[in-house]
Amino acid sequence: LVLCAACHTVPVTGRHSFNTFSAADDVQIGREAYQQVLADAKLVTSGPKFEMVKRIMTRIAGVADDQGFEWEVNLIQDDAIVNAFALPGGKMAVYTGILPVCESETGLAVVMGHEIGHVVAQHGTERMTSTLGLDAFLSLINIGDYAQIAQLTLDVLVNLPFGRAQESEADEIGLQYMARAGYDPREAVAFWQRMESLGG
Repeated sequence: LVLCAACHTVPVTGRHSFNTFSAADDVQIGREAYQQVLADAKLVTSGPKFEMVKRIMTRIAGVADDQGFEWEVNLIQDDAIVNAFALPGGKMAVYTGILPVCESETGLAVVMGHEIGHVVAQHGTERMTSTLGLDAFLSLINIGDYAQIAQLTLDVLVNLPFGRAQESEADEIGLQYMARAGYDPREAVAFWQRMESLGG
């Protein structure tokens, strides 16, 4: 029964995945981990860049296959970090260092659509399922200690890259969502070329 319950079909791609966490678990885990991220972050809370980030989230999350996620994004002031990430359940952070590479709202929509793709596919907790193993997962859930799982989330999802298959799937989902939201997905080609020119 546990194995059957853990079967999950990814929206857009239709891939079948094995994930012992529910969407509600994703939300709780992401909420706990996000608090840890924001505690040490210098947030941008006004201005055109802030408004752009919020607008993109509203547009893309509004067309995503939502399973009860808590969509939220914050812009973090750190020009040295050329990155963005999303935690399970819909919590996202965009670093100011990625904005020059994006060059435009559509370029940033490529990035944020990709991150929303990770959330909707539940890549984070799918990866945690394989990292923890079923027994460890069940023991953690029985304790109800989401704080411990949230710390693991940060370690696994923020500090380590996703696998290539998950990155490609997030790309595919993100392109579909940005197109649904009215952004031109062809901008993704130029964006990734600019990212590649930075050496990664």
